[in-house]
Amino acid sequence: MPAPNTKAPRPASKASGTVADKLLRLGLRHDIDLALHLPLRYEDETQVVPIRDAHAGGSTPAQVEGVVTACEIAYRPRRQLMVTIEDDSGALVMRFLNFYGSQVKQLAAGTRVRARGEVRHGFFGDEMVHPAYKVVVEGAPLPQALTPVYPAGEGLSQAALRSAIAQAMQRLDWHDTLPPAVLDKLSLWPFRPAVELLHNPPPGVDEHALAERSHPAWIRMKFDELLAQQLSLKRAQDARRLHGATPLANVGQLSQALLASLPFRLTGAQQRVLAEIRHDIQQAWPMQRLLQGDVGSGKTVVAALAAAQAIDSGFQAVLMAPTEILAEQHFRKIAAWMAPLGVEVAWLTGSLKKKEKDAARERIASGDAKLIVGTHALIQDAVQFSGVGLVIVDEQHRFGVAQRLALRNKGLEAANQPHQMMMSATPIPRTLAMTYYADLEVSVIDELPPGRTPVLTRIVDQNRRDEVIERVRAAAVEGRQVYWVCPLIEESEALQLQTATDTHATLAAALPELQVGLVHGRMKPAEKQAVMDRFTGGELHLLVATTVIEVGVDVPNASLMVIEHAERFGLSQLHQLRGRVGRGSAASVCLLLYQSPLGPVARERLAIMRETADGFEISRRDLQLRGPGEFLGARQSGQAMLRFADLETDQWLVEAARDVAASLLAQDETTVERHLARWLGSREDFLKA
Repeated sequence: MPAPNTKAPRPASKASGTVADKLLRLGLRHDIDLALHLPLRYEDETQVVPIRDAHAGGSTPAQVEGVVTACEIAYRPRRQLMVTIEDDSGALVMRFLNFYGSQVKQLAAGTRVRARGEVRHGFFGDEMVHPAYKVVVEGAPLPQALTPVYPAGEGLSQAALRSAIAQAMQRLDWHDTLPPAVLDKLSLWPFRPAVELLHNPPPGVDEHALAERSHPAWIRMKFDELLAQQLSLKRAQDARRLHGATPLANVGQLSQALLASLPFRLTGAQQRVLAEIRHDIQQAWPMQRLLQGDVGSGKTVVAALAAAQAIDSGFQAVLMAPTEILAEQHFRKIAAWMAPLGVEVAWLTGSLKKKEKDAARERIASGDAKLIVGTHALIQDAVQFSGVGLVIVDEQHRFGVAQRLALRNKGLEAANQPHQMMMSATPIPRTLAMTYYADLEVSVIDELPPGRTPVLTRIVDQNRRDEVIERVRAAAVEGRQVYWVCPLIEESEALQLQTATDTHATLAAALPELQVGLVHGRMKPAEKQAVMDRFTGGELHLLVATTVIEVGVDVPNASLMVIEHAERFGLSQLHQLRGRVGRGSAASVCLLLYQSPLGPVARERLAIMRETADGFEISRRDLQLRGPGEFLGARQSGQAMLRFADLETDQWLVEAARDVAASLLAQDETTVERHLARWLGSREDFLKA
């Protein structure tokens, strides 16, 4: 094998200054970046059809060639450029809604133009709107192969990109970063032929395979990308083991007393997960574990038992949650378990009065508070811990990388890090977890506690709103409580607040015999908590709420939920909201009110909610609909999503990349370095948080 290329990647410096700046804005700094800037799609410019044969209404673009017979700026009604071209068979209008003054001169009468686009019927005959075009001379040869179309930034033409990529490929070091044995075992193409084919597909290439990204050249790119990700994450995991952590080895009196005092038995899944966590935090390197569990599966009690082990071992435990409602739910529940056992639990959020904050910080710094629960206020400089052994981050995807690292690094001895556990009520599909959480150990609570009643889900048109209000009245008469969730209006928080306020007024007027409360994100925490206390205590029959009740709210007597404009919510959010009911013994119902007509994606989402209550199945289907981005949250700050691989269709490649990564890390560090340098360069650090 040739010696590794240890030089920094060659800068793509041959481009002119302005083009180079535009390339930099796309992240194209080096020759290898340009070579791996692969086409989005391909256009067939190998043939020209007569204008009369370029049929309007077809979805396939056509390429025509003709001479400009008219070029004018018209106002119909807005300013636009209208260019008429003709050949021997007919005429066609090229219409540009946005254009430069230079185009008017470029497309003067008598100019021969080759244009490509979809033809449609316009007010003045057949037209192409914003076609791709080029000025040509008569008899100019046609390309012999498909033309690549690249992702491009503003002001960067395809021609400039193609030129920069071609120059970079002439200078590139083409060594293959994969050993021949790996190529043979997986039947992968060599690197150079794969890249060259994707940039310059030869005549006769399988166009369908290129478009579907199933061509062997694409498979090689996908595998390399996945392998780089697996290598980087696994190296990050290994690097963490080089850090020290104080073993939390004592499952002592508090742990035993807490378990004995619980008014329920742990499920088999909870016991299994707790054993995994207890084993990890007894090690001399920091645990980094993701605890997944569906809504209501009992993650909080597992977290409390892990915290008890840290306290038994002489250390503090910290639990950070993204919202005050969720943090306070944890505080109230865990304090109710811990306080009778003599454990002081501190509560710290940004909304506390200065005197309360100062008192909490003092108890935290002195070590009197053994368990600390709060929001991101915990990571402020003014908060000093006495000695943190375990950090628990709930709904971890809602925090940025920097926030989680700041908590992990507070109050530590230089040589040691605390053990860290992240919790998520959004079950992550297996392929996604294998790919993006390859550096974490993953525990799954895949069993609900006994007594959780299944929630019946119904999809209801907004036109039947009066019937739904009567259903609310009937539930209240039976002694049950109801949530009415207002629509998610992403464009305007003020508009969302107004909608919630209006809905509260409307329902209070329609149901005068009921006590109707309102809670939303703009209320002060104390006001919010006062309303929640009234609802929890049974004083309120109906709670009108925005999505602040999405997680953490536990009212067993609530058995009916109405989600208004359910088509505006994502699957994960609908599932989280639905999890607020079905927590008691009564049969529970979730009504998804929707506004007709429904788009295909919204229709599919609501159908999935009706069909299943399994969080893992919902997550799998959600991944199909949306892709991985929203599952991952801010963990991936600074890191581009996978550009080429598709986690749904390329699962076999994920598994192959994971196996090859493990083998290379154990046996061939040189290949690991070369592969990471090619695919990640300086971006590898983004994966390590």
